[in-house]
Amino acid sequence: MIKKALLVCTVLCVTNMMAISHAKTIDKGQRGHHVQKLQTMLVHQGYLQESADGVFGTRTEQAVRKFQKSKGLLVDGRVGPATMKALEQHETNFIDAMTTRNHSGVPKQYVKVMTMHASAYSAQDPGNGNYTATGSRLKKGIVSVDPKIIPLGTKLYIEGYGYAVADDVGGAIKGTRIDLAFDKRSEALEFGRQSIKVYVL
Repeated sequence: MIKKALLVCTVLCVTNMMAISHAKTIDKGQRGHHVQKLQTMLVHQGYLQESADGVFGTRTEQAVRKFQKSKGLLVDGRVGPATMKALEQHETNFIDAMTTRNHSGVPKQYVKVMTMHASAYSAQDPGNGNYTATGSRLKKGIVSVDPKIIPLGTKLYIEGYGYAVADDVGGAIKGTRIDLAFDKRSEALEFGRQSIKVYVL
């Protein structure tokens, strides 16, 4: 019985280690939120032109290869720890740059403008976590959208709010609704609900 138990334990431990090791690498054919987060970062940084659909296909692989080549990394089209670290560093810099820009004026160049019904939220709200649906840290400059209207990864300018990135989704955020993230719950409550202009960049 002891030998059997040890054998089962060994098999389970090895299986778990293999799963963890596999989870560290995002590869072609995978699906899910971890792929969507990867794609969102590639969109932000200009390596992927499509929306983040959560499916690691040929175009995502090509985008990963372009990123790896530009950063002097091993070009294999797979996202291991080194590639993910480089992506996340650039993502942090990108969002920080977006949120610290001058918010005083409408950008000169944009794809289209929409009037949307806006609400506000924060990580401090009851039931909310510290991260978005795609795994980014929830803070000002992140907005929740309906991906059918505004694809995840889209850069935006929002009147009265500033530059933002479509990086989250919500069950109640459908159609022309948009939810703006704030750093504090008091700021979100102060914003309330408004009709605003959203510029797609």
